[in-house]
Amino acid sequence: MSREFEVRPARSQDVKAIRELAAPYVADRLLVSKAPVSYYESLPEFLVAATFDEALIGCGAVHVMWRGLGEIRTLATAPHWRGRGVGHRLVEGLIERAYALGLERLFCLTFEVEFFARHGFEPINGIPVPGSVYEELLRSHDDGVAEFLDLARVKPNTLGNTRMLLHLPERP
Repeated sequence: MSREFEVRPARSQDVKAIRELAAPYVADRLLVSKAPVSYYESLPEFLVAATFDEALIGCGAVHVMWRGLGEIRTLATAPHWRGRGVGHRLVEGLIERAYALGLERLFCLTFEVEFFARHGFEPINGIPVPGSVYEELLRSHDDGVAEFLDLARVKPNTLGNTRMLLHLPERP
């Protein structure tokens, strides 16, 4: 465990700092803008990286999309903490959370292809779900699901991004 920071579940008091962490990435169109209420609604999905004086230096979430399928979302690291393992520790924690949720695959939409590849994610083409699941996912109003399905309505969000998928190995 790093002596500089810990990864822990997010608390309601963290939402303001999570939004502040995401803001520069939203401004650069690397993350999708969300209403403040969306952060509160999805709070149980979030892990945060916090220094021992409780300053938030990173965040990320796992969102369940379907049986066995989830998405890593809103992964952000404070700029002055980039390159110090914060993102990697968050992804490792989110993968652990995915196992706890019974997920078998994790999706992400990212510009950081090499970063996610180091965690076993691979680029995907097409839709890696059966037609019956695709039809059900079409009913979702969630932009992340639409990005996974590569729907035209979210193309402005996805330009230049790579859709990636991790098949979680079975635990021994």
